[in-house]
Amino acid sequence: MTTASYLYAGLFYLASAVCVGGVGRKILIYARIPAPLKIATTPAPRTMGGVVLRMMREVVLFESLFKANLWTWLFGWMFHAALLLVLVRHLRYFVQPLWDWVAWMQPLGIFAAPLMMAGLAGLWARRFLVDRVRFISVPSDHLMLALIGMIGLSGLTMKFATHIDVVGVKAFFLGLMHAELQPLPGDAVLYLHLAGVAMLLLVFPFSKLLHAPGLFFSPTRNQVDNPRTARHLARWASRLESGH
Repeated sequence: MTTASYLYAGLFYLASAVCVGGVGRKILIYARIPAPLKIATTPAPRTMGGVVLRMMREVVLFESLFKANLWTWLFGWMFHAALLLVLVRHLRYFVQPLWDWVAWMQPLGIFAAPLMMAGLAGLWARRFLVDRVRFISVPSDHLMLALIGMIGLSGLTMKFATHIDVVGVKAFFLGLMHAELQPLPGDAVLYLHLAGVAMLLLVFPFSKLLHAPGLFFSPTRNQVDNPRTARHLARWASRLESGH
């Protein structure tokens, strides 16, 4: 067993714990923030079923972004849709035997990787080319994009240039999941790729990337537009009114 195997095993245990714990903590904070006002962005649905449908359109199609800016929508949707396919492809390293639908998605994941990088390049370019976006961009925004870009480029390098022992990589991660440490194949590009993934897991709960779960707690999107038929009270206001 190499030193790198022990190092990366400990790193991924730490990064996974920080990511899960940090995201869980942030979701609890989101859930506890009161919404004292009815501020659904109009035209808004007037039933809970309509709210669910609206949220689905936001999550799957980025509806509001499509209405706001077509170029940002194009690059953003391209990046996120391709990223989903790439993540599904990577499930093969964590399940044994391989699920049929994951095996079927493998070719799509390969073709999605260049599209993901193209979408990322477009999103990064707007931070330089669009004045109002460049003005509000801070170094951490560029560092996050650079980190994701490094992960993507190193992954493409391993796929199309320096092929690695994927069986050994899968054995390593299956071993981590079952607390049975297995040797990690020695490859510099693989080490760089995995270090980037671990770093992304570590910073994800504390960065702007956390907009993913935050969308579900946005009162402008998750509220029913019914102020004319029902009185809206935040939970804390309801307790005050009832005397508890």
